[in-house]
Amino acid sequence: MIRNDERPLPMSDEREPSLQEVADGVHAWVQPDGSWWVNNAGAIVTADGVVVVDTCATERRTRAFLTAVNQACADAPITMAVNTHLHGDHTYGNSLLPASTVIIGHQSTRAGLLVDPVIDGCPPFWDPVPDWGNVTRRPPTLTTLTSLTVHDGDRRIEIRHPGHAAHTTGDLVVWLPDSGVLFVGDLLFHQVTPLVFMGSVEGAARALDWIAAFEPDIVVPGHGPLIDAAVLPSVLETHRHYYDLVLDTARRGLRDGLSPLAAARSCELDTFAALLDSERIVLNLHRAYADERGTEMDLIGALSDAVALNNGPMRTSV
Repeated sequence: MIRNDERPLPMSDEREPSLQEVADGVHAWVQPDGSWWVNNAGAIVTADGVVVVDTCATERRTRAFLTAVNQACADAPITMAVNTHLHGDHTYGNSLLPASTVIIGHQSTRAGLLVDPVIDGCPPFWDPVPDWGNVTRRPPTLTTLTSLTVHDGDRRIEIRHPGHAAHTTGDLVVWLPDSGVLFVGDLLFHQVTPLVFMGSVEGAARALDWIAAFEPDIVVPGHGPLIDAAVLPSVLETHRHYYDLVLDTARRGLRDGLSPLAAARSCELDTFAALLDSERIVLNLHRAYADERGTEMDLIGALSDAVALNNGPMRTSV
């Protein structure tokens, strides 16, 4: 099997989604530009068929992904899917998978999808409001709290949880040790502002060393361009600096009696201001404030503050 240190990262049209083979029989679905609701996914060829990693937010985007997978994998059946976490950009397309597909996810991902109201009608925090199309709620049917391994022919697929809340409480990574490929879901955002408002800022920072310990050749982030081994240390360091900024801003804001929105407005983002979706700073501050206070986060209040900071609804391209 060809490891990724033997093949260069594939090039693609920066404007269009593309299915890129990153190792023998391992494909990454990369959707530019990686901003709100525009995620990455993947497909792994096994002896019995195909295992997909995540789906997409809308019917249109998921059907494009599945068509590309069918073409690249000679119409091999999709036998399994792994959801890296509960958010709709990675899960709403589940219902378009074959009925026989076994969907794997964390227990909290299943619980969250069962009560997720956004799939029934997206609130106007984004512009344009996403049109999900003909998708329905379909949660994982096989769940784990920690880890599990899928063995199919010579293919070993390891599915692991970091052991604590990070991007969400139920993040899973998909690790292919024989190929050196790691699908990390939204534990990493490459060239896009990280988002942890349904997880933990400190936990997301702790997960960075956990990711590095895999020593992957190729990382498929939840959003943004692919990451190779040469670039990974700088990507991890960028995330670490961002999380430090969020935590420092939250501590100062709490000390000075500032609301998360006021703290966000006083925060000097510096180089992070150029990242896509920079308004997420206030969402992440809401998370940090709630964790510091030991209270539940006000999700609607946090999203309302993001719109206020953005001077209007957040941009989408779904």
